[in-house]
Amino acid sequence: MSNLTIRDVKTILTAPEGINLVVVKIETSEPGLYGLGCATFTQRYLAVATAIEEYLKPFLIGKDPHRIEDLWQTAMVSSYWRNGPVLNNALSGVDMALWDLKGKIAGLPVYQLLGGKCREAAAVYRHADGRDEREVEENVRKFMEQGLRYVRCQMGGYGGRNHQLHQPDNALPGAYFDPQAYARSVPRMFEHLRSTIGFEVELLHDIHERLVPIDAVRLARDLEPHRLFFLEDPLAPEQIDWFETLRSQTSTPIAMGELFVHSREWMPLIQNRLIDYIRCHISAIGGLTPAKKLATLCEAFSIRTAWHGPGDVSPVGHAANLHLDISSINFGIQEWYGFSEKIKEVFPGCPELRNGYAYPNDKPGFGIDIDEKLAAAYPCENRLPAWTLSRTPDGTSVRP
Repeated sequence: MSNLTIRDVKTILTAPEGINLVVVKIETSEPGLYGLGCATFTQRYLAVATAIEEYLKPFLIGKDPHRIEDLWQTAMVSSYWRNGPVLNNALSGVDMALWDLKGKIAGLPVYQLLGGKCREAAAVYRHADGRDEREVEENVRKFMEQGLRYVRCQMGGYGGRNHQLHQPDNALPGAYFDPQAYARSVPRMFEHLRSTIGFEVELLHDIHERLVPIDAVRLARDLEPHRLFFLEDPLAPEQIDWFETLRSQTSTPIAMGELFVHSREWMPLIQNRLIDYIRCHISAIGGLTPAKKLATLCEAFSIRTAWHGPGDVSPVGHAANLHLDISSINFGIQEWYGFSEKIKEVFPGCPELRNGYAYPNDKPGFGIDIDEKLAAAYPCENRLPAWTLSRTPDGTSVRP
C-alpha cells in the first residue's frame, strides 16, 4: 500500500441520545479501507463540520495518509491562525481517523502502535448526583454494586440547585446558582458520604469553575479531611496564575484541563507541578497526536492522565481515550459516560465496561465502526445550550 492516497473525507453528524456528535471518515484509494475520528464540539458542531468540509477536505485529498505527523503539522498552520476549539476539533477528527487507518493497515490495535499495553484495562469513574446527601449516597452505592471504586459526586449538578436565590427585579434569564450556598454544601455532602460509606471508595468532585479563586482555595482546604481522589476544574483557564496559591494552601489533589486548547495553558501547570491530573478533551487539543505528546510530557513531571470522557465525546473519541489509557505508564483514571444499546447499534465495537474497568477490543485500529445509515436516523439539532448561561443571584453572568 505504498501508493495509498486519501480519496475522500466525510463528516458524519449524528445524535443518537440527543447529544450532537461529529465523526470524520477518511476513505482511501484502497476500496473499503477507511479510518474514523472524533471531532465533537457539541455546542458548535456546525462550525466544526464547515471547517472539515470546506477547508480540511480539499487540503487532504490526494495526500499520503501514512504521514500522520506531517499532515497534523501542516494542517494546523494551513489557516495561519490556529489553536481554537473549532479548528482543533476539526483537525482531531482527521488525526484520529489517520491513526485508526494506520492500525488497520498494520493489522494492529492503535495501543500497539503507541508502545503496547501497560495494563489490561482502564479504571473508570462514573457520575453520582442527587437532590440531597442521601440520594447521592444511594447512587454511589449503586455504582459500587457494579464494581466501580471511583465515583464523582455532585449534589444538584454544577454549582448545586434548589438554593434560595435573592434576586433583583427584572433579572435576566439564565442558569442561576448561589456560589456561597454551593460551597457550603459540598463539604457537608462529603462528610455524610465518608461517615456512611467510608474510605474504601475513591470519591471525586467537579467545581466546574463555579467559584471565584479564593473560594475555590477555601473549598479545597475544607475537603482535605475527606481525602478526595481529585478536585476537578477548580479554576477557569483564565485564572491559571492562581494555581500557585491553590497548591501552597492545600494537599487536595487537583485535576485540570477540560477547557484547554493551547499548550501555553497547560505548560505552566505541568512545569511547576501545580496539578496532579491532566484531563483535556482530546479532540479540543487536536487529537491523538498532541495527546500522546502531552501524556509523555506529564510523565516527566509525575502528573497522571484523566482524559475528559462525557457524553459529548463520541464512542470513537472514547475508544481513542482508552487506547491512550492502556498504553500510558502515567495513566490515572478515565471518566466514563457509558454506552446505551442505541449508541452501540450506531457504533459497533464500543469498548466494554466490566467490574469498574473499561476494555478495548483487539480489532485493528480503534476497533470501532459506524453504521452511517443508522446514524442518519438520529439527526443533530442546532440549538443554543442553556446551561452555559450561568448567573449568580444578582444576575451577573459568570463562566460555567
